[in-house]
Amino acid sequence: MDAIPAPQPFDQRRRLLAVQLMSVAALAGLVVSRPLWSETSWIHEAMEVTGVGLILVCMFGRLWSILYVGSRKNSELVTSGPYSITRNPLYLFSTIGVFGVGLVFGTVLVALVLGWLSYLVFSLTAQREAAYLRGKFGPAYLAYEASTPAFWPDPRLYHQPDEMVFSPAALKRTFVDALYFLLMFPLIEGVEYLQTGGYLPTLLWLP
Repeated sequence: MDAIPAPQPFDQRRRLLAVQLMSVAALAGLVVSRPLWSETSWIHEAMEVTGVGLILVCMFGRLWSILYVGSRKNSELVTSGPYSITRNPLYLFSTIGVFGVGLVFGTVLVALVLGWLSYLVFSLTAQREAAYLRGKFGPAYLAYEASTPAFWPDPRLYHQPDEMVFSPAALKRTFVDALYFLLMFPLIEGVEYLQTGGYLPTLLWLP
């Protein structure tokens, strides 16, 4: 009888490729579109400030999450800290950051569309990862899965260990990755400058 192959972790390169393609498509669309609200209006400014705030939440949330999972992802079952209130805190905070990028552009529509698309990509990825973790950790993961939300957190479940060990390399890598979200702010500001100066055409106005 042939041996049953061991479960394999989800190929993260597919997720990264999907996110990168979505980012390129979004930027291409934003280059030829503008928000209905004037760049000098208080509504636009409020959206920008809120968006930057959400991007910072994303950055610090991802760093907080990686402190617990570090380089142990898929090798150990981490269920404390942010992983005690949601099984996918890294994806949750990334979705918050993508939504924030849309608000920085100054349109609720773009924020909702980007947030929904990122949620869809990360939810599908989380489902693939859950299938792998069920096979690897068995009853332990099934119990964790039954008691902890997949995405939207339940703060009442929070608990943390008395001691923990983290990976400096994983923390550094996550910090560099998170800078991508912060980089979107000057890029969007640059596009707005070129649009208001008449250097880029405006084909669509978005609410």
